[in-house]
Amino acid sequence: MTQIPAGARLVLATRNQGKLRELRELLRGRIEGLDVDTQVIDAAAAGVPDVPETGVTFEENSLLKARAVADATGLAAIADDSGLAVDVLGGAPGIFSARWAGRHGDDAANLDLLLAQLADIPAAHRGAAFVCAATLALPGGKAVVERAELRGTLLTERRGEGGFGYDPVLRPDGLDRSTAELAPEEKNAISHRGQAFRALLPAIVDALA
Repeated sequence: MTQIPAGARLVLATRNQGKLRELRELLRGRIEGLDVDTQVIDAAAAGVPDVPETGVTFEENSLLKARAVADATGLAAIADDSGLAVDVLGGAPGIFSARWAGRHGDDAANLDLLLAQLADIPAAHRGAAFVCAATLALPGGKAVVERAELRGTLLTERRGEGGFGYDPVLRPDGLDRSTAELAPEEKNAISHRGQAFRALLPAIVDALA
């Protein structure tokens, strides 16, 4: 079994600090006795190696990662697979969002490539959605999977300094700002990841009770 920090109760299967912050804020004050800053940790703190994303859907990748981390740590584990689905690209980048430009996690290159691909596409056809499949897995195999989306329109240039990934170029439906221009609490209230994680809350509460 992997060596994990004393007192840890929940592992988020990621090394992405933005995702860890979002989960901690979502859970803060929601579960009695849970210190999110010390008891909710990421894969790096748990010493868990990266899990290959060999699935062909967000749901499959999320489930693969959560089960692997739960079995490796003996703790409840949450994983998500999320990305941007662009209508005129047939749902791409999709599960390849983090490595759309060829190198995993290069947000600037991914944004540059996407904006170039859509340079001649008018606003009426720039519809897209952030998609998230989130899984809670317990050691031994039990798992719950939830999926959520945040629809919006892709901007022609970056706006805002917050968030990460494709946040600077998606303007959620009904708003006049990009997701990177939203305060963290505003983003968490509507985001695809926030919606999916909130749908998992009853299962998380049961698992940590």
